[in-house]
Amino acid sequence: MFQVGIRRYLLSLVLLFLFGLGLSAVAQQDSKKGSGDQAAPSSSSGQAGQTGDPLKRPISDKQKKENAKALKQELSKTYKKWLDEDVVYIISDEERKAFKQLSNDEERDQFIEAFWQRRDPTPDTEENEFKEEHYRRIEYANEHFAAGIPGWKSDRGQMYIKFGPADEIESHPSGGTYERPMDEGGGETSTFPFEQWRYRYLEGVGQEIIIEFVDTCMCGEYRMTIDRSEKDALLETPNAGATLYEQMGLTNKSSRFNNGLERLGSGPGTAMNASIEFDRLQQFSKLSAPPPVKFKDLEEVVRHKISYNLMPFDVRADFVKVTGETVLVPFTVQLKNRDITFVNKDGVQRGVVNIFGRVTTLTGHIAQTFEDTVQADIPAELLAKAAEGSQVYWKAIPLRTGRYRVDIVVKDVNGDRVGTWSKGIQVPDFADDRLEASSLIVADLMEPVAAKNVGTGSFVIGATKVRPRVPPADGKPMKFKRDQKLNFWMQVYNLGVDDKTHKPSATVEYNVVDAATNKAVIHTVESTDTMGNVGDQVTLQKTLSAANLVPGVYRIQIKVNDNISKQTLDPSVTFAVE
Repeated sequence: MFQVGIRRYLLSLVLLFLFGLGLSAVAQQDSKKGSGDQAAPSSSSGQAGQTGDPLKRPISDKQKKENAKALKQELSKTYKKWLDEDVVYIISDEERKAFKQLSNDEERDQFIEAFWQRRDPTPDTEENEFKEEHYRRIEYANEHFAAGIPGWKSDRGQMYIKFGPADEIESHPSGGTYERPMDEGGGETSTFPFEQWRYRYLEGVGQEIIIEFVDTCMCGEYRMTIDRSEKDALLETPNAGATLYEQMGLTNKSSRFNNGLERLGSGPGTAMNASIEFDRLQQFSKLSAPPPVKFKDLEEVVRHKISYNLMPFDVRADFVKVTGETVLVPFTVQLKNRDITFVNKDGVQRGVVNIFGRVTTLTGHIAQTFEDTVQADIPAELLAKAAEGSQVYWKAIPLRTGRYRVDIVVKDVNGDRVGTWSKGIQVPDFADDRLEASSLIVADLMEPVAAKNVGTGSFVIGATKVRPRVPPADGKPMKFKRDQKLNFWMQVYNLGVDDKTHKPSATVEYNVVDAATNKAVIHTVESTDTMGNVGDQVTLQKTLSAANLVPGVYRIQIKVNDNISKQTLDPSVTFAVE
């Protein structure tokens, strides 16, 4: 898009320039005729050159050089604008340095195209949602935050372009009377116009981030500040806008000006303010700079969408309803021991794998990031036997309904090998008006957890520890050995409730079907009447021994029949016993 626009722009410049030359020549000819001068005779070809299409007239070498110089200057302005305006807040220092070292326009065009491609959340489609969202934010900033300067240059514009709309905004467009909170000293004062933007989470910055903007010039140019007293219009007015302690005579206003970061004055809730000044400086620095990443080499792989398959691993994503708007999405990463490089340390074989994951919206906004280290210690004499075993990593993150892109990178530290996994996921909308169910999880471990650990720890969903078995990426079913347990876990939502008994009425059928014969080899039925005190949500858990099944491929089907709403569910999962 950008490259095409440049070409059209260049062509228009050439046409206008040449057409201007033609008009000038015609005007000179007419002027000579009007003064009585006789035109010198010329050939027919010469006449055609003077009166024909101005685009076909010959141009001198000198004029060609001047035209080329003018065009180069215009192009230089275009690239400079792209670098210093369009992407000034999102381009990395490394990218900026590389762009400045390019020697010709063709390389610059290729760089710009690659710049947007690296950030495209859906590279397989024609649309680049990140680029579209970025320019939408610039347009919004220019419309809403301009004040003597373009909106994109303002502090609010910069934050909006980098981080998108805030989750909450507290706006005081006229300033006026302000009751200070206790951590600002208490008491009443008058303020300049100010805004507080609250972000629940910002990648690389932290959680519950509050950014304050103050319009001290009363001209609409809100400046980001780390000094909460900057909005106090009576700060330097003697005997006005006193804090609570100043009103009580416990301190005086001059004590606010002691070279601290903030000039709030002391009060009942300000004792900790001095100790958190460094935190506020650090937050301000993070808001102004690219976010730091723990595993920068792995983050670069995600950011530049580089694909590796040297380090194989498998991933599964499950979906569990939390609230009406939030879904818990556990990601399970499984690595084979034989693919991990182990190093002998004091008789123990140790393997180390770094994991980096990022979840982004289709517009390129980072929803969540996680990074951890998986360490496996195996006695040296048991390493060969453990080669067929696996290491499993689990990370559960809350997401809202919608489509996301998930990128996960793993690095075998000892072997210096990297593997990548990228996939789009649809976080379901568990509507309240229909029978719904979570993912059907087939697990190799399922056990209750202690009351103090409910909802916390790896593989813990609610009151149960559920470790999913991850199917391989080649499409083959997950495998269980005959000496293992088969565990099935699923939650059912929005069961109908009887108006009289205030209880649901539903039956649950469990069928283990032989995939080869399509016949059920295990069939059990249970009812909500025997499940104790259940409501419109119920958790289903079933365990059976793989020894009861001969080697082969099977399908577990769980059919839920809601007798009140007359709705049914019948999810199924395939697995193998060997």
